[in-house]
Amino acid sequence: MEAIIRNPNHPKKGSVIRVDPIRNMKDIKSIRKLLADQPRNLALFILGTNTNLRASDMLGIKAGQVRGLKPMDEIELRERKTGKLRRIPLNKTVVEATNTLLAAFPYHDEDSLFRGQRGPLTVPSLTRLVKSWCKAINLQGNFGSHSLRKTWGYHQRVTFGRSLPELMVCFNHSHQKQTLDYLCTQPEEIRSIYANEI
Repeated sequence: MEAIIRNPNHPKKGSVIRVDPIRNMKDIKSIRKLLADQPRNLALFILGTNTNLRASDMLGIKAGQVRGLKPMDEIELRERKTGKLRRIPLNKTVVEATNTLLAAFPYHDEDSLFRGQRGPLTVPSLTRLVKSWCKAINLQGNFGSHSLRKTWGYHQRVTFGRSLPELMVCFNHSHQKQTLDYLCTQPEEIRSIYANEI
């Protein structure tokens, strides 16, 4: 009987791999600058960090869904994970990035918005892209496709002061602890609460 050789980089069955959000706005700006002359990748990054879409849902968007949109118009999609129909408003930055992408390549309305050389991009492809962008700016941590969605949530809470109940609804979480864990609330943040003097 032959021994099974495991890839040391592959996670063990049942294990959970956690990825980090991009916490520093300076790093977000650095990645956007890095991708400035890459319309597809810039639109991917901007859409991912400006919405709470899962990677699989984002990669399923068709060109016709975003063509002709104005800031805060909504796209409608059915979540692959939950099967729920969702309406997502797109801000000015997202609309500008998707319009630039649509102008850069010939698209039919039914074409996937985010394509590679062999067809629509996949989640593993997006994971590799996100890792490469973070590595290019020497960002420390574990990053992947899910980092984009986490970055949106992290900055909604930390930068813009949105409440946990609001974010629970956005992420469709069942309790606040799940949202705090998801957003990578650091032990130091919890510890710092006790420094507040009354």
